[in-house]
Amino acid sequence: MKPEDAPLTPPAGSRSVAVTGQRRGQRFDAQDCVAEEVPVALEYNGISHAVMLATPADLEDFALGFSLTEGIVASAAEVYDMEPVASPGGVTLRVTIASARLAALKERRRSLAGRTGCGLCGAERLADAVQPVPLLPSGARFQAGAVLHALQALRSRQALHEATGATHAAGFAAADGTLRWVREDVGRHNALDKLVGALLRSGEAAGDGFVVITSRASYEMVGKTARAGVTLLAAVSGVTGLAIDTAEAAGLALAGFARGDDLTLYAHPERLLWSGDDGR
Repeated sequence: MKPEDAPLTPPAGSRSVAVTGQRRGQRFDAQDCVAEEVPVALEYNGISHAVMLATPADLEDFALGFSLTEGIVASAAEVYDMEPVASPGGVTLRVTIASARLAALKERRRSLAGRTGCGLCGAERLADAVQPVPLLPSGARFQAGAVLHALQALRSRQALHEATGATHAAGFAAADGTLRWVREDVGRHNALDKLVGALLRSGEAAGDGFVVITSRASYEMVGKTARAGVTLLAAVSGVTGLAIDTAEAAGLALAGFARGDDLTLYAHPERLLWSGDDGR
């Protein structure tokens, strides 16, 4: 978006700033809209666990989704309460979880500071780097046209990206391609965690739909999707080799370069039906 087209009221997670620049040889002064990025600390039963850099919107969704996709809890029922507390230094998400889960967390506590763009910054040992993923139930299949429809619709649901040009999005679509939930963040992992949290809070069955993302599909994006119980992940950009291996092991269909009428399947192609396919 051009600075002079910035919205009068910045969307949640952004703010308006004064800018100056040059376009086509002409100087300009204008207002621009930029995405916010703040430290967000997660505390479990009073114990500090992680500090992420994230967009300060949909933070309760983020806390719930992160807790599930990082294996801290096994279900939303094990999260009893959460409270966001703002301070000059950022936001602390105070999460109360089941005592058994807290005990397990203490056994594997690790620092995960600032993971907006890489992947495993907090892993202390090689054995911690690649964690097992659940085996997803077989049977769920989706039409390729529905996946492409959801991806095309995703752009129109990215209010924060439209205003700032600086965020990723993750969306959950029903089997027919209708987008049910969309979440945005400066970090692609965070956007997916927020989406998973929104899905959990909605009570909608994860296996009844699929996830579309505006970023590449890395190992962690695949792992988070599988832990949420979703059986298909489609990315606008490419995929990594480890993401393919993880998707194969989990039974998750993995698609990349899904743009316009195109997509490439890298794992479990049997979960996708093409136009005219009889389903065999």
